[in-house]
Amino acid sequence: MTLRFLGTTSDDGDCPTLYEVEETRQIVVQGDRLTDPEHLDQLRDVKESETFVVIPRELLTRFAPRSDDVAELVPFKEVAHLFAEFKHTAWRLETQRGYASDRESPKWNRWRAGESLGYDPAHPWHANVRTQTEAGKRFERVRLVDDPPTEGQRFLLASGLGNVEAGEDIRNLSRAEAQRAGLPDYDFWLFDSRTVVEFAFGSDGTTLGVRVREDAESVLRACQVRDAAWHYAVATTEFQAGVRSTM
Repeated sequence: MTLRFLGTTSDDGDCPTLYEVEETRQIVVQGDRLTDPEHLDQLRDVKESETFVVIPRELLTRFAPRSDDVAELVPFKEVAHLFAEFKHTAWRLETQRGYASDRESPKWNRWRAGESLGYDPAHPWHANVRTQTEAGKRFERVRLVDDPPTEGQRFLLASGLGNVEAGEDIRNLSRAEAQRAGLPDYDFWLFDSRTVVEFAFGSDGTTLGVRVREDAESVLRACQVRDAAWHYAVATTEFQAGVRSTM
């Protein structure tokens, strides 16, 4: 079964930390073991297999998912209209080390052959970004990058320059810094600070579908992630230059 990182209240990104077992939605808690003898004596119905840890209340209030918030997995095409209909902002967090959609794109082989990937006004994505940003809306995203970058991440660093020319504000953040900041390890779009579109991926990076969430807790968490990621991330042009200098 797969553990999904939910969040941490530690500045060092270690503990206390909360995880979710994706298949069962059970919660796994990482924290300091309870050792106070007086407190241990007051515990009830303790099984031999049980362990008790101490965590700050904030860890649960900030990161524990609602038990009644089980969003249905739907095809990505069902949310495609949001990219033209949002009113103010469309913000994305990208955390994967590679995406099947990139590898299946015609741009992939062109990039591997050494071709530069710039702005293409005929490309549907670039055309829509240009239309929306000229109307005063904002397209923004933060992409996590490993050290060294994976092939998929290097592709996005290269192809992202065309997105920037189209009107997106793309920034990059090292995975190590993202973990220290307590950012999650799943992808999502946040539209107008009110609608969260969370991705589900297969082991090969194939998009299995998305979950749409509009409950207050999910939206608040996404806004907090956006603010922290945007604070630490670096403009992709600057980040790309730094990556080139170390390779």
